[in-house]
Amino acid sequence: MTRPATTTVQIVVNGVPRQVPAGTSVAAALAQQPPGTTRTSVTGQARAPLCGMGVCHECRVRVHGRIRLACQTVCADDMAIDTDAGMASGSATPCP
Repeated sequence: MTRPATTTVQIVVNGVPRQVPAGTSVAAALAQQPPGTTRTSVTGQARAPLCGMGVCHECRVRVHGRIRLACQTVCADDMAIDTDAGMASGSATPCP
């Protein structure tokens, strides 16, 4: 029995094009590439998802310019993801 071909989607992470399997969360896509983090805190520390269900807000990223939780966002074709969410003014607050 043969397995069906895995469908992939094209995303852009910090300006670098990547392909990931369809259905992959942004958090999982970022974890699979160095440095494996989602953002830098306002104090300069690397951050990565902690809870994996949207409670801790450690996985904040910008998707098409809007802050989103990477663990609750599924990758889609041509999605532009920036991992600067902790460095921008006012970004230390949780997502709306």
